Amino acid sequence: MIPGSFQAFLPTAWLTLQGFVYYYPLFMSYLWMLGAILFYWRIERREPSFEHPPIPADAPGVSVLIPCYNEGPHAAETIGQALKLDYPDFEVIAINDGSKDDTGAILDAMVADNPRLRVVHLARNQGKAMGLQAGALLAKHRILICIDGDALLDPHAAYWMVRHFDNPRVAAVTGNPRIRNRSTLLGRVQVGEFSSIVGMIKRAQRVFGALFTVSGVITAFRRSAVRQVGYWNPDALTEDIDITWRLQRGGWDVRYEPHALVWILMPETLKGLWKQRLRWATGGAQVLRRNLDVVLHPSQNRLWPLLLELVLSLTWAYVMLAMVVVWLLGYVLPDDWFPGIGSPLIPQYSSVFLAFTCLLQFAVSKWLDSHYEHGLGRNYYWMVWYPLMFWLINTAATVVAFPKAWMMGEGKRARWVSPDRGVHMRSGGGDHG
Repeated sequence: MIPGSFQAFLPTAWLTLQGFVYYYPLFMSYLWMLGAILFYWRIERREPSFEHPPIPADAPGVSVLIPCYNEGPHAAETIGQALKLDYPDFEVIAINDGSKDDTGAILDAMVADNPRLRVVHLARNQGKAMGLQAGALLAKHRILICIDGDALLDPHAAYWMVRHFDNPRVAAVTGNPRIRNRSTLLGRVQVGEFSSIVGMIKRAQRVFGALFTVSGVITAFRRSAVRQVGYWNPDALTEDIDITWRLQRGGWDVRYEPHALVWILMPETLKGLWKQRLRWATGGAQVLRRNLDVVLHPSQNRLWPLLLELVLSLTWAYVMLAMVVVWLLGYVLPDDWFPGIGSPLIPQYSSVFLAFTCLLQFAVSKWLDSHYEHGLGRNYYWMVWYPLMFWLINTAATVVAFPKAWMMGEGKRARWVSPDRGVHMRSGGGDHG
C-alpha cells in the first residue's frame, strides 16, 4: 500500500501533470495561430497570387537538385515537371544514388531529349545527404533548389524563393509542400495537418525569429552558405533539420515562402506513417543532443525558444506515457493504491474545448492556405480525428526515438529506405532513414 502522505499528494500531482499534458498543446496551438496571423498580416496579404510571382530584371541562375533512390515509378514525372520550371536560367541535376530498380535507365533516357538535364550516377547507396552534396559540387549556379524524387515542383516556385537571396544574410528559403494523395482517412487528415500544423508552425516560427526545420521536399539554398557549414550531414536521419540548425547557428537567416509550392506523396498506411514519424522524431532527438550547448551562446538566443519547445515536447510525451501507465495500473492494483486517478488523456469537462481548438486552428489555416489550394474545406471534418490519431502516433514515436537517437551515437550513415507513398503508389520510391 502507498503511504498515506503520498496518497494525499497523488491527486494534486495528477491534476498538475494532467494540466500540463492537456494545456501545453493548447497553448502552443493558440501561439501558432497568433504567429501565423501576424505573418499573414505583415507579409502575405500584400503579395499577388502564387501564379504571378515578382520577376526581377536580372534573375540569378538556379540548379534544381533531385536525389533519387529507386524512384522508377516517379522519376519521369518528377524530372519532367522540374524541367517545366518557368525561369530563364536553370538546370536540373538528377542524382541516382545507387538505385536497384530502373531509375538510372529512365534518367539516362531523358537526358537525350532535355539539354537542361544532367544525370549523376553514384555507384552505391550513399544516402540523401551525400546525394545532395554530389549535386551541389557539380552545380553551375549559386542557388540550389532541392526537391525529393517524387515531388512535383510548381513552375513558379523558383521566382518566389530566389527573391529572398537579395539579402546576403539569407542562406535558405523553404517552400510550401501540398499533399497530392488523399485516398484514405490518414491521407485526408495529413492534408489538414500540413496546413494547420506544418504551414502554420513555419509561419509562426518565422515571425518569432527562427525556423526549427526547412522542408526537405522543397528548399532553396545559397551554395556558399551550405559549403560554409560543411554541406549536409550524412549521419543525420533528418538532414533537413540538421542543416537548418547549423545554418542558423552559423549566423545565417532561414526563411519560409508559402508561395513556393511542391506537390508530394505521403504515407497512407499506419505502418508507413509510423516509420516516417519515428524517423522524424529520431532526427529531432539527434538535433537536440547536438545543440543543447546553444544555451551557452547568448548570441544565438533566437534559437533558445526552439530548443525550449523541443524539450517541452519531449517532456510532454514522457509525462503522457507515465500517466497512461499509472492510469492502467489503477485498473489492476487495489483501489487504495491510486485514489482519485482519472483519465490522463482528456479532462472530462474540456473535451469540447479541445475539439473547438482543433477545428479553429484548421479554420485559420484553411483561410491562410486557400490562396494556394482550393477545396481544403472538404477536409475540415476529418481534422477532429487529428488529436486522437496523430497525438498517439507522434507521442509513441517521440518516446521510442529519444533513447534510439542517444544510443546511435555519431558516425552512423543515414541511408535510403523505401517508404509508403500512398495506397495507390506503393510500387517503389525512396526516402532516407
